[in-house]
Amino acid sequence: MTTPAVPSAPRIPEAVHRRRWAILGVLMLSLLIVVLDNSILNVAIKTISTPAPTGLGATQSELEWAINAYTLVFAGLLFSAGLLGDRFGRKRVLLGGLAVFGIGSALAAESGSPAQLIAFRALMALGAAFVMPATLAVLMNVFEREEQPKAIGIWAGGVGLAIAIGPITGGLLLDHFWWGSVFLINVPIVLLALGLMLWLVPESRDPNPGRIDLVGVALSVVGLVLLVYGIIKGGELADFTDATVLATTGAGLAVLVAFVVHEKRSDHPSVDMDYFKNKVFSAAIAVIALVFFALMGVTFFSVFYTQSVRGYSPLQTGLLMLPLAAAQLIFAPRARLVVDRIGIRATTTGAMVVLAATLAAFATLDADTPIWLLEVVFFFMGAGMAHVMTPTSVVIMQALPREKAGSASALSNTFRQVGGALGIAVLGSVLSTSYRNGIEGHLGALPAGVRDTAGESIEATLGVAAKLGERGKGLVAPANDAFLHAMHVTALCGAVVALAGAVVVALFLPGKPRPAAEDATKEELERVEP
Repeated sequence: MTTPAVPSAPRIPEAVHRRRWAILGVLMLSLLIVVLDNSILNVAIKTISTPAPTGLGATQSELEWAINAYTLVFAGLLFSAGLLGDRFGRKRVLLGGLAVFGIGSALAAESGSPAQLIAFRALMALGAAFVMPATLAVLMNVFEREEQPKAIGIWAGGVGLAIAIGPITGGLLLDHFWWGSVFLINVPIVLLALGLMLWLVPESRDPNPGRIDLVGVALSVVGLVLLVYGIIKGGELADFTDATVLATTGAGLAVLVAFVVHEKRSDHPSVDMDYFKNKVFSAAIAVIALVFFALMGVTFFSVFYTQSVRGYSPLQTGLLMLPLAAAQLIFAPRARLVVDRIGIRATTTGAMVVLAATLAAFATLDADTPIWLLEVVFFFMGAGMAHVMTPTSVVIMQALPREKAGSASALSNTFRQVGGALGIAVLGSVLSTSYRNGIEGHLGALPAGVRDTAGESIEATLGVAAKLGERGKGLVAPANDAFLHAMHVTALCGAVVALAGAVVVALFLPGKPRPAAEDATKEELERVEP
């Protein structure tokens, strides 16, 4: 007599399962303010650079560090934050991260000097680093495996929405309030998210975290901070051969190599390096970095194209990016349906080719190109991104055990941030160098000091032209032409990176899975004795 098989019980408690979609909403609210803050400051840059009382009178270098301080701390701490969430509890880490982010936002809004703004932006990033990986880790622990792709798709769509509404929100606030409002707006959202999280979100952690790998955590933080600092400095100087850049970047890489060696030898590693022996996992991580390398670089120059060349306001620029957000909202939750039909490899390879094509399309844009063509490019860019980010995020999160969700999310987000920082720095350097080469021949009549300043960027050239009055009008057309040429070169570089990503996913990601019935039939045939 055979005992009937007992159906496996669901891994998620029923009480948590019933409120899983409400929990996802709270996680997306938390994620929204963190991602939104990455883009909202760009709109306020010109206002902050004006003298008091309108702004802070920040210099170009101070403005860059107000942006980069956030990226530096955020990328440096992401991985360690994910590990601590796995050990001490993701809900606890989320609550603490949100509280720190809210306090940093309130302080940043009241900054009395550029130095204070830079310091408080770093404090905001400290909180954000604990929020980002914990949201995806909690998601993996409140949804059963079969619903995870759908939930991650909605989560990815939320990221796209936040990226797009940042400039719109910033433009609306600056139309009615002072520059600090772009930070103060975070505080009530944080308070709402904290209340909902205390009510709805369950606690989860790794049941067997083992000892804390203090050496590994320290090496990962120091290595990432040095590497990202070197990348940022290289972009700031538009020179990656500078001694400081080479020394800092080299030191960062050396420390990260030491981190890998230590992790391999440790009996309680922060990251099991065997994970990277899985080609699918490694390929998905690499593609996320390549996608954000290309996209962040393009987003960087597209703002200058719409505002400096086409003359749109910050609010109008934000509205122009709505097709990018709309496409992600539409396609990210539905990408799993395409994966079910044609497989992960075909979906992501096709999406990377679409991304490469949209990046290359920027090389065809001119000062009088119909604006609806840019909207079409943004829409297909968002669609391509949705069909890359959702499948690769699912692959990464499902490749590791559920209890290691924080580590998996942190690895994904770390590679995304470092890829984005590289994209801005490297492609920004290409843009700057190409622009300077194109405009130099038109600056000969200017004094030497002014000539160097005017050649830094299209904004710098147009600023000098405005100060010269009638004599400066002759610089406007050459500045536009030089920028458009530089944008075309940079866009093609981004397209090449996206094509490299297409090759990676075509070689290493899995194809369409066989139906369960087919697998069962094959298994039965294998059991038949000859």
